[in-house]
Amino acid sequence: MPATLDAPPARAAGSDFAPLVRRVRASGLLDRRPGYYAWAIGTNLAGTAAVWAAIGWAGASWWAVLLGVPLAVLSARTAFLGHDAGHRQIAGSARVNRWLGLVLGNLLLGMGQGWWSDKHNRHHANPNHVGKDPDVGEGVLAWTEGQAARQRGVLRWVARHQAGLFFPLLTLEGVNLKVGSVLYLRGRSRREQLVEGGLLALHAVGYLSLAFALLSPGKAVVLMVVHHALFGVHLGAVFAPNHKGMAMPEPGERWGHLRRQVLTSRNVRGGVVVDWLMGGLNYQIEHHLFPGIPRCGLRRVQPLVRAHCAVVGLPFTETGLVESYRQALGHMRGVGASVRP
Repeated sequence: MPATLDAPPARAAGSDFAPLVRRVRASGLLDRRPGYYAWAIGTNLAGTAAVWAAIGWAGASWWAVLLGVPLAVLSARTAFLGHDAGHRQIAGSARVNRWLGLVLGNLLLGMGQGWWSDKHNRHHANPNHVGKDPDVGEGVLAWTEGQAARQRGVLRWVARHQAGLFFPLLTLEGVNLKVGSVLYLRGRSRREQLVEGGLLALHAVGYLSLAFALLSPGKAVVLMVVHHALFGVHLGAVFAPNHKGMAMPEPGERWGHLRRQVLTSRNVRGGVVVDWLMGGLNYQIEHHLFPGIPRCGLRRVQPLVRAHCAVVGLPFTETGLVESYRQALGHMRGVGASVRP
């Protein structure tokens, strides 16, 4: 299994990051918070069960398919908890975090923990670095003018209009996450295929059985479409403001950990509602510098990080939610404009 980024690099000692590491460790914010996560996981499971019960109760009516909306929101909470387990924020044991990730991701969401860990850890190691960060790699969308220039056919048309197409395309992301999880298992060890593949299969059987047992076939299909479309939009809306439109290191550039994480990340201002909706990932700078900090400690560590950035002369980027989308979509629009006739 890929290594999990749950602590600052060992080489931080002697760097401009070292004083901040010492201050954060002394604050106790790196300590695990099992009580918080027991409450978060328990309430999320209870909420998910309540929504499925409501679907069964309203099953005779087409109004039941609208319950795909809260189901999508709760699925995103499950994804955020799986993300926290992947960063070993929940338990002190790597094994416990691993199994929490498998249950939350593979079994409850149908999203492979191994696939996510491989992709996400490469992103954390080199955020926004083309050729190293899979989140800005070649694909349907173009993140650099060079990528846009290489697009052909329908993908070139998509690149030209990608800012306007971004949120509509996110409706497919919920299914894409599941497909990517299955494809990742090809070529993996037999044990990984059995464990992860078995849990993914259990999810598929359980999810489909529940939907078709509680609803007529037509309503079940519509519910699943609403659920997955809004789940994809929700996750994409959380991750889009974090790095899009921020600094992108040139090939061959080598930045230290502090500079690499701060300059490529954007925080989103907000209170408890934004924190909840974004799963704490609105504190993207703090999360990238200290990925092992429990989610509930990110708000408290922010003043320490902001003050340290001011001392070392690094800009600390933080915007409102709407402005973060404006900047991210503005970057995509600018890249798309480079291939317009």
